[in-house]
Amino acid sequence: MRARLPWLAAAVALLVACVVGWRANRAALLAAWLAAWWCWNGIVMGALAQVWLHNLTGGRWGEPIRAPVLALARTLWFPTLLFVPLLAVPPWLYPWAQHAASGTARWAGELSAPAFKSAWLQPLPFVVRSVLWLVLWNVLAWLSGTARFVRSQGFAAAALIAYSLTASIAAVDWIMSLMPLWYSSVFGLLVLMAQSAGGMALAILVAVRRRDNDGELLGDLGNLLLAYAMTLAYLGFMQYLVIWAENLPHEIIWYTARATPGWRTVGWLLALLLFALPSALLLFRAVKRNPAAMAWVAWLVLAMLLVHAWWLVLPSVPAAHGDAPWAAPLGALALAAVLAGYYRWRPLPVEAA
Repeated sequence: MRARLPWLAAAVALLVACVVGWRANRAALLAAWLAAWWCWNGIVMGALAQVWLHNLTGGRWGEPIRAPVLALARTLWFPTLLFVPLLAVPPWLYPWAQHAASGTARWAGELSAPAFKSAWLQPLPFVVRSVLWLVLWNVLAWLSGTARFVRSQGFAAAALIAYSLTASIAAVDWIMSLMPLWYSSVFGLLVLMAQSAGGMALAILVAVRRRDNDGELLGDLGNLLLAYAMTLAYLGFMQYLVIWAENLPHEIIWYTARATPGWRTVGWLLALLLFALPSALLLFRAVKRNPAAMAWVAWLVLAMLLVHAWWLVLPSVPAAHGDAPWAAPLGALALAAVLAGYYRWRPLPVEAA
């Protein structure tokens, strides 16, 4: 009993902090919850996408991670339930939902909403689409572990296509529409690369934990992580370059919201710790064949993907600007506590495998 007291005290303190944060700025806390949830869900789906990719390509690299990732994907239903509160309160986060409730199509100053966006971004269709994507991902995760489809190349190809399309649309609905006048044609692909990098980082941790420390295997996983990190960096830079060069008001608002001293520092940290440092380390064979070094790189990537999720979400919510320093870690800790409680009750498949 005494051993549990520190954990109980920490849980009570976290609950009190969430209540205080909710009363102080519920929009900031919801935005932080959305960012943390998007990060975790993306890591799980990204890892599952690696299993589908392995079904299509073959090779030794996917065998050690297959069973743990498929087992983890079977628990996707629980994180899915944690997204439901966000579907119940879209007006607290999304400007288009606020204006839909008031019966106006104006989203920002004197700028009127384009006709297609006005039709697309409506509360009921938003909820219906969200439920469809969440159900589809859970169905794909469940089918992936069945005897009929576990090694099926046809299913893997169809699942990758379905996941890529729906995750891109979900990114538009859940993240891009926080700034409904802003758009980027590469945003969906950028998000997919971030999820793939997170999934591969998780796969590396699985391989190291299972003591599948064969240098060639870890080298293959490291090469894939390097490819995802470099592609993510390229897409992020090209999006910035094109939007800044065009200098159109409805496009540059994404970066002007992130031009404050604090968020500018976060941007440089992402460039250094999510892109530059992992890419530089993964160029060396000695690093890729060293289990401890690979685990360190994987943990760094996963941590910075959470920061990347904060970068995607929090600056786009004006009500969260001043409170992001406390809301971001509080939302992440709250989600981590709920997930840890669930996986303590049902042991994390990655650990049990």
